[in-house]
Amino acid sequence: MSGDREILLVYDKECPACNFYCRLARIRETVGELRLVDARVASPAMEEITATGLDIDQGMALIVGSEMYYGADALHRLAMLSTRTGVFNRLSYHLFRSKRISRVLYPVLRTCRNLLLRVLRKTKINNLNVAGNSRF
Repeated sequence: MSGDREILLVYDKECPACNFYCRLARIRETVGELRLVDARVASPAMEEITATGLDIDQGMALIVGSEMYYGADALHRLAMLSTRTGVFNRLSYHLFRSKRISRVLYPVLRTCRNLLLRVLRKTKINNLNVAGNSRF
């Protein structure tokens, strides 16, 4: 793998939990450069996610080259690409290195995220433009 490849992590920057996680995530330099993309701002990455039919309000997306990972799969793939330095990245790796465990934990984390955003009175991104889908 080439270290000059850009890897995009698309997430809701207005979610304090998501923002905290994404700001601490680190990937190995040999894999590429991790670029954080705010899902609330129009971008080619968000156009691609929407065209694929993925609801960004229900999961983050990780774009690695021509591959897109969503939700639990994004969390798992990010763990596999991560450095093992620092407590946060080691913990993330050990929690999400298993696809099965990632798929079990992700819905719990997403539910907590949605409750947090409801309490904070944030609106949904609603990238799929579903009528009546503006609130958590």
